[in-house]
Amino acid sequence: MTIRFGYGTNGLTDLRLDDALGLLADLGYDGVGLTLDHMHLDPLAPDLATRTRHVADRLGRLGLGVTIETGARYVLDPRRKHGPSLLDPDPEARAARTRLLLRAVDVAADLGAHAVHCFSGITPPETPPDTAWQRLTDALAPVLDAAARTGVPLAIEPEPGHLLATLSDFHHLRVLSGDPEPLGLTLDIGHCQCLEPAAPVDCVRAAAPWLRHVQIEDMRRGVHEHLPFGDGEIDFPPVLDALDALGDTGYRGLTVVELPRHSHAGPELARASIEFLRDRIPSKSSKRATPCR
Repeated sequence: MTIRFGYGTNGLTDLRLDDALGLLADLGYDGVGLTLDHMHLDPLAPDLATRTRHVADRLGRLGLGVTIETGARYVLDPRRKHGPSLLDPDPEARAARTRLLLRAVDVAADLGAHAVHCFSGITPPETPPDTAWQRLTDALAPVLDAAARTGVPLAIEPEPGHLLATLSDFHHLRVLSGDPEPLGLTLDIGHCQCLEPAAPVDCVRAAAPWLRHVQIEDMRRGVHEHLPFGDGEIDFPPVLDALDALGDTGYRGLTVVELPRHSHAGPELARASIEFLRDRIPSKSSKRATPCR
């Protein structure tokens, strides 16, 4: 098996970070999707470098890989969910989001992370599409420079309702940005079920050349609600088979369970999730023909 499973700390917000990491290691996870937030490695609090070194030591002792996620709801603005975004009409507000991503790249480099995840944000009212795309490319340019400098790729996520909502939108950004090498993709399997025209398994295969991070959960068609496994409509064995095959193409990142609204049951869902996923990975031996005797 080449899939390396992780669990997102945004689904373990009732636990201290040290406790969450210990729980995931005990359950047999390979890594963690670490959301920089006020309760877990606050990117805006003092002594970030010292706290990052502590987390790096903890990850190393537990043998956990890490991807840095930047989807904290109120880390920049206590009144606006995910605000300000990279599309904000105010240039200084956009710059605040860019600075957060730059800090995330530095944290990721210090932790030896596989990638830094981000998303575009929702297009503000009365903003022409061309203006929104220009804001996005301009705001990401210094982040991509930092990603190139540190060797930590930026993995932008198509998010339902955002400017960059689909795989097609990701490729539009690639073209507008000049197809920079550090620009990669976060593929959320539930989002594929929610709104992509192709099936999730086909999305995995289509995304493979640009894939830098994977998120996974159950979901229903047309409804953007992250669900525990078995509560949605996704047929997981073929999806996991396709994810497993990514190892043959060079993907070494994590596949992170993403249940940000289930922290109240986080420890139990972390246990149930990894059991569900491992039970549904097709056996390698079942794919090979039985040798003649």
